Amino acid sequence: MANGAGNHYGFELPEELIMLRDQIRRFMREEVKPIEDTLPHDATGCAPADLARLRGLAEAMGLTRLTVPEEHGGNQLSALARAIVAEESAKCRLGGYAPALGAFGGGPPNILWSGTPTQIERYAKPCIDGAKRAFVAITEPTGGSDPRNNISTRAERRGDAWVLNGRKMWITAAKGADFGVVFARTKDGGGGAPPEITAFIVEPGFPGIEFNEIKVIRALSPYEIVLDNCEVPAENVLGEVGRGFGVAQAWLVDARIPYAAGCIGIAQEALDMACGWVKQRPTRDGMLADKQAVQWMIADSEVELRAARMLVYDAASKVDAGQPGKVDASVCKLYGTETAGRVVDRAMQMFGGMGMAKEMPLERWYRELRVKRIGEGPSEVHRMVIARDKLNRTDGGHYFG
Repeated sequence: MANGAGNHYGFELPEELIMLRDQIRRFMREEVKPIEDTLPHDATGCAPADLARLRGLAEAMGLTRLTVPEEHGGNQLSALARAIVAEESAKCRLGGYAPALGAFGGGPPNILWSGTPTQIERYAKPCIDGAKRAFVAITEPTGGSDPRNNISTRAERRGDAWVLNGRKMWITAAKGADFGVVFARTKDGGGGAPPEITAFIVEPGFPGIEFNEIKVIRALSPYEIVLDNCEVPAENVLGEVGRGFGVAQAWLVDARIPYAAGCIGIAQEALDMACGWVKQRPTRDGMLADKQAVQWMIADSEVELRAARMLVYDAASKVDAGQPGKVDASVCKLYGTETAGRVVDRAMQMFGGMGMAKEMPLERWYRELRVKRIGEGPSEVHRMVIARDKLNRTDGGHYFG
């Protein structure tokens, strides 16, 4: 983006974050794109040798283990820095589902760092070097927007183990993972109290667990997980029994800000591509860029992306300042995902028929961004969170206070 060295439309980035942003951009342009250009249109990753080389380069540049606490050998970044990495690394054909083809991997789900020393050693640390992969399973056939009340998967204590029964749906990266964190109900609520939810570390090798692929509009398939008397050792409870909802909520809030940032990165790349195209696409009486209809699509997209980016920066800055971030994360997730979808749609319109072609990344981004409006909580739920917060904080203004 040609928007000044560090000034993102009124938000002055610290020098170290400008350097980080530019470093990621160079990495994507010089190292990732040449590999990505050789891949099939709907690839979900690259060859192991290419991935190993990219990870080695990223490691040497200090761009791995970005969510891993320093005490565990990581390079944990601030929320604002993670948002910048997410935006820049999503500017590739694989988009937000495989930023930098996995080169910036090297960390388990953040919730695992709240585990016991044994759990951290056995499950979390091997993820740092890519020796293990993990999934997180919250959503069920009944829905995932209200996990505390919708989770019907049951866990019963039997001796030294917990027995899980139920189904999880739409779970990303479940197949082939070495373990996952599964949330289950351990006690029903009563007297108006919510049910108690517990988090369990579950391995695919445990008896009674089955994975079924679900074909969807994006290239990367999610999975259904069937738990049929699946025995989980008692030591695999993550956190405290009955307090898993807090673990899930913290993870979701932490993930929504970079989630929105990645969508913005995809949309920014689409807009930049479209601007380059319309300036060289001739029409009968000039270039396509001269047409007012096209200029208005560009202007609307630019304005919305600037606003979306500022919402992400604002939310991340509040989290870094130790302020509550739940509502701000909902604001930037809602606006970022919906803005990105509109911008990519306009870019496809400006490209015309070429925008539909699979040799271009636009049609893939269009499909994947549609999923983003549901993943990490659908837009409607985030609107509910935002509205309830506003109503609770507002006394009616000057005329109705």
